[in-house]
Amino acid sequence: MSGRVKLVLATRNAKKVPEMQAVLAAAGVEADVVGLDAYPQAPEVAETEPTFTGNALLKARAVAAHTGLPAVADDSGLRVDALNGMPGVLSARWSGRFGDATGDKDLANLHLVLDQLADTPDGRRGAEFVAAAALVVPGGVETAVEGVMRGRIIRERRGGNGFGYDPVFVPEGETRTTAEMEPEEKNAISHRGKAFRALAEEIRELG
Repeated sequence: MSGRVKLVLATRNAKKVPEMQAVLAAAGVEADVVGLDAYPQAPEVAETEPTFTGNALLKARAVAAHTGLPAVADDSGLRVDALNGMPGVLSARWSGRFGDATGDKDLANLHLVLDQLADTPDGRRGAEFVAAAALVVPGGVETAVEGVMRGRIIRERRGGNGFGYDPVFVPEGETRTTAEMEPEEKNAISHRGKAFRALAEEIRELG
């Protein structure tokens, strides 16, 4: 088969849609990617699974069933070595109700991790971003993949790009945080970029 693929990315984060579109375009996959803003009645899916892959599959299945279109979902987070792999799947909710009260949950999450690492020496601040991405085709296949980006946590925020923990994460081989990189630079090495690229061939086959 050949043709342009239409698929739904199971997110209301507006920054993730162009990120995936760019990754697919770079892989030569012709696709029209829309987010859940195009489907305001789509269900909110609680991330109740203990793994990134489990949560990605939960969301992709629900959105594929609602829209009748192939759906891609991801779940990602930060695993910090000195915190025994946490925040992990709790990365977006690490600051709990305190984060809700601040009005900027991303910033509250970031500051909590920095506070927890305040006494950790620079040589033990290793961390990794992990992303699981899942593709679910209504009545068809389910595919799940994972991407990892190793690095370290610095002590102060730098950069205005990206989101979440990007301003304090420096990838291996870099001196800049992922928030100091241009989007295409980050996509080339990021955990989410790796996971989406791993799905690219599966998505191409849908055309």
